[in-house]
Formats: sequence, C-alpha cells, structure tokens
Amino acid sequence: MAVFEYKARTKEGEERSGVIEVSSREAALDSLQQRGLVVILLREKQQSLWEVRIPFGGRVKQKDVIIFSRQLATLFEARIPVLQSLRTLAEETSNQTLKAAIIEMMDDIGGGASLSQALSRYPAIFSSFYVNLVRSGEESGKLQEVFNYVADYLERSYYLFVKARNSMLYPAVVFCVFLGVIVVMLVVVMPRLITIFEETGQQVPFYTQIVIFFSETLRRFGIVLVILGGIAAVLGWRWGRTPKGRFFFHKLQLDAPIIGPIYKKIYMAQFADNLQTLFVSGIPILRALSITGDVIGNTVYKEALKDAIEFVRGGGTISDALEKVEEVPVLVTQMVRIGEASGRLDFVLGTIAKFYRRDVDATLDSLVSLIEPVLIVFLGVGVGLLMAAVLVPMYNLVGNI
Repeated sequence: MAVFEYKARTKEGEERSGVIEVSSREAALDSLQQRGLVVILLREKQQSLWEVRIPFGGRVKQKDVIIFSRQLATLFEARIPVLQSLRTLAEETSNQTLKAAIIEMMDDIGGGASLSQALSRYPAIFSSFYVNLVRSGEESGKLQEVFNYVADYLERSYYLFVKARNSMLYPAVVFCVFLGVIVVMLVVVMPRLITIFEETGQQVPFYTQIVIFFSETLRRFGIVLVILGGIAAVLGWRWGRTPKGRFFFHKLQLDAPIIGPIYKKIYMAQFADNLQTLFVSGIPILRALSITGDVIGNTVYKEALKDAIEFVRGGGTISDALEKVEEVPVLVTQMVRIGEASGRLDFVLGTIAKFYRRDVDATLDSLVSLIEPVLIVFLGVGVGLLMAAVLVPMYNLVGNI
C-alpha cells in the first residue's frame, strides 16, 4: 500500500485535505471521486526511512472478507434488502474493524450512495478489483452472482498463498531452532571448553579454532551484532516501503532460487484468474488490466502491466505485450495468443489459472516431501561438525593424560 496526500473540494465548494492509503494513484483517484470530491492535488507521500508507523488499529484478514462476500451473496439470493443484509452481517461478524466499516457503509448507503461507492471508502479492506466487480454487478443487476464470483476468486487466491506460506513455515521453524541451539552451544558451552584447552595447553584442530573464533565473536560482540541487525532490518523494512525498495525486493523474490519459480507460478495463476473474472463480469480490457496490476501483489508485474496497457491502447494485442515481459512464461503468452485468435480469451485464462494452481500444488507437495530429508541431513552434518570440534580435542586431551 502507498500513502497519498490530497486536496479536494466537495460539490458545495468546501475544501478538504488529508491522506489516503491505497494500492495506487488510480485507486486513490477512484476512492476520492466516489466520495463526491473534486481532486485538486494528489501526490504520494514520501516517508522518511526513520519514520516508523505502528498500526494500532485492527486488521481485516482476507478470510473475513471471503466470509463477508459469501454471506452477502446468500442474503441477496434470499432477496434481503442491502441495508438489512449489512445490518445482519454487522451483528454476526466478530472482527470489530470490519463491523465498524459495515456500520459506516450502512450510513453511506442510507444517505444515497451505492454499495460500490460505500465499499470504495475502505481500500485497505476491499481492493479496486472487488469494488469494480461490485459496480459491474450493480449495472447488470447481478449482485448475487458477482459476490459469488468474488468469494470464489478470493478463496482460490487465499488457498494458494496459505499453502505456500505453510509449506515454508516448517523448514523456517526448524532452521531457527537449529540456529538457536548452535548459538547456545557457542555462547554457553564452548567458553568452558576453551578454558580447559587454554589451561592444559592442548593443541586443537583448525575446525575447532574456527568454532572458537565464532564463539569469542558472539560473546564479545553479540549485543552489537543484534543491535546492528535490528537497525538494518528496520532500515530495510522502511526502504522496502518506497517505490524503489519495493521493486527491488519484489524482483529479488522472483529471482530467488527454489522459491522464485514457485512465486512466479502463484502470480501467473493470480493474474489469469483475476483477469478472467473481470472479463466474465464485463469489465473493459484496459480497465481489467489496470485493476489486475493493482491487486496482483508484485511491483514487477504491476509495472509490466502498465506497459502492456499502453501497448494495447496503441492497438497491440495482450499476447504481444506480455511477450516483452521476461517474468511471464512463454506458455502464458502462447495460450493468450490462442485465446485472442479464437475469441475465447476468458476460457483460456481460466485454463491457465487452473494449470498453474495445480502446478503450484504439485510443486509444494514435492518440496515439502523433499525438505524433510534434506533438513535431517543438514542438521546431522551441522551437529556432527560441532560435536567433532568439541569431542576430538577432548579425546586427544584424555589420551595425553
């Protein structure tokens, strides 16, 4: 999310100013215009690296939005009016932040705003993708179907990212525990052995000398290293929130070994699924590409889709535009070209999304089954080397006695 400062006027001429946190400049303009404001000035707020903003408010998880969408579709199917449906959901939801947003949305709708206009006031909860789909549902009179589309899409996206996250969680926890054990050994156990070696004048192998070096370094400069690491993490986090930093880390994510190809497949599934859902809902092609860029979650693809929009606006095809993007696989470009030639682009995009979802599932399952033996070997080698560095000199010492 980016933070934008704005100045605007109401229809009555009253001046308003403030900040808004959204995914892009276009989303900020849409949100302000939906509030009935005429935008005079809009610029992205450049935050200092030393400015640390800690969110004290509640957070609405994607799972909460999925449940909200599914329940709203069910209420619409039962022909319950919008205000009564929202009132029911406000009473049922346990998330206080979402509950407060629903209550304010009821006030907006009671004042004459449409549901999409009320939703657009909360870009941190409802993305531009979500709002535009609802707007298309209002125009076509198919709100129930649209909310089912939205819930289905969010469920697919949620499942994919949760599975990827959980697959990486196990090795990350094991590795952190391993590092913790090693640090305790170096800081607590090794100093006592070092004292014995020094008092007896025992010669130690070179690998034991390396372990002793790390032990002495952690004992003497451990606090300094922790402080420097914390400062570096905060600076990196703050820089990562700037446009250049965000692009760097997102590019690094795609180029990383092992997990990079997995993330590419996840983003391709999200891109195709998102675009196909927008097409089915009747969103124009250029607007669909813009919305997809806003919600795809990676700046590299977002910038690529911006270039694709200009290329298509100039008369080019989507497939030719995607062909210029290094991070888009050839398979996707070829399939999109087939969809354009056959006039069944929405069907082809759905096929691409299914293919990559299944591919990610298979890759993650294989990775998880492979990680366990690799971790066992890695931990065994690490612990074995540490034990050898400790036990070999002790054995030699006992032998000399």
